[in-house]
Amino acid sequence: MNKKVKIILVILIIILLGGGAIFLLKTKSSKSQPIISNTNTTSNNTKDEETVNEEQPIKTVLTLEDEIQNNTIWCGTFQLIWNDLKNELAKQDIVFNPQLKVVENLNKETFKTSDISDKYYYKKVGIPTPELKKEIKKALKEKFNETSSILDNFNWKNKDEKDYFLYAMLKKEFQFEKKFEELEDGKFKNYEDIEYFGIKDDETGDLRKQVDVLYYNSKEDFAIKLKTKQEDEIILCKNPNGKTFNEIYKNIQEQEKNYKGNKDLEEGERLRVPKIEVDEKNEFPEIQNKEFLFSNGEEYLIEKAIQTIEFELDRTGGKIKSEAGMMMMYTAVARPKEVREFSIDNTFAIFLIEKGKNAPYFAGKIDDITKFQ
Repeated sequence: MNKKVKIILVILIIILLGGGAIFLLKTKSSKSQPIISNTNTTSNNTKDEETVNEEQPIKTVLTLEDEIQNNTIWCGTFQLIWNDLKNELAKQDIVFNPQLKVVENLNKETFKTSDISDKYYYKKVGIPTPELKKEIKKALKEKFNETSSILDNFNWKNKDEKDYFLYAMLKKEFQFEKKFEELEDGKFKNYEDIEYFGIKDDETGDLRKQVDVLYYNSKEDFAIKLKTKQEDEIILCKNPNGKTFNEIYKNIQEQEKNYKGNKDLEEGERLRVPKIEVDEKNEFPEIQNKEFLFSNGEEYLIEKAIQTIEFELDRTGGKIKSEAGMMMMYTAVARPKEVREFSIDNTFAIFLIEKGKNAPYFAGKIDDITKFQ
């Protein structure tokens, strides 16, 4: 093979290799491009609202005095065990450093055992041992035929004899004298297919006697009361006014007192109430692991605090069950009483005065004691 032919073959090989490299680069580049899907996604207001709702879960507040937002609930079980912590154990207000607004609100005791019949609640304070856990379980079975959903969330082993556990359960069921009517599903704001119960406008029987109108300013601003066979009353207020549950409740009471209109649900007037079902379990890290003192100087912290709230309301009535538990950890021995020391070993002033006189007859300020000895 002559020299000219060899040169031509080398050039052809280079061209072929170069083309292959370019092909590989193009292939690699094309594989790295994102795949564009032609699938269309559709949405509506209801789905958007549901997405927002998932991002903003139901919030549980610890007191009636806490500021609330939309989709917030409260039940008095945690306040009951806080009252025991404050009054039976600490024997003074609970004070963190720095103090928290929620702790200030809990110290106000806006809900007490006097606000609910004792047959509807159970509470216990004791040293956290497996025996105490068994005692609570047995008591719940005997009083409510219930089991606890929070006791297993606490550590019951290797506790100090000065540790404490506080617990409460509240359980109530109530029924309407007559079942309200099942209504067609309807809208609630932008939500579709919401289940309702209530009274149709053509109902003329005793159902209307189960409803009291507390006040009515417009179809967007009113409050009503649903009466049950028991002592329970369900107050419903549309577009409530107030930053806390206490403020809202007081505003309802004030408007009810000043309302001069008809307080009966008249024939031809319709009532629509959405069914409610909620089951929440919350831990409260904002009050955990913060040291505070009992009145005897002993130091404690809240190791864990949990509350559950289960509530249902429908055309037949409703039921509620709530638990609250709080594990207290002893963290330090009592602080010794201060032993005062009256040692005048720095700059001081001295006065001599006769008993009963208005002015001293001698005064001195001494800084360099060597000048006076």
